[in-house]
Amino acid sequence: EWYQRRVRVVRIGVLDENRMKLDYVLGLKPEDFLERRLQTQVCKRGLAKSILHARVLIRQKLIRVRKQVVNIPSFIVRLDAQIHIDIAINSPYGSGREGRVKRKRMRAGAGGADADEDE
Repeated sequence: EWYQRRVRVVRIGVLDENRMKLDYVLGLKPEDFLERRLQTQVCKRGLAKSILHARVLIRQKLIRVRKQVVNIPSFIVRLDAQIHIDIAINSPYGSGREGRVKRKRMRAGAGGADADEDE
């Protein structure tokens, strides 16, 4: 049981494999676990401008881990899944459909082009 817990802590990336002793486990701080949250990882990868921006992107289902869209900011990212954090396929930030404001401006620009020439 103790070994399984140590392996789990190593798998999520909180502890190194060569530090699987009790002293190192007891020396862990809450900040070590907070670093593994999806919210923090999105910000560190540069997909968001701040931690709060990362939280908004995650809650709006614009971030995926591997092929799965995740909308929980407290999702613990495993070490092997860390490199697979990316923008969702159907996101306006990716190659998906444009956002609401951009679509509105495109419609206004198409119809409003004649109005600009009159002035």
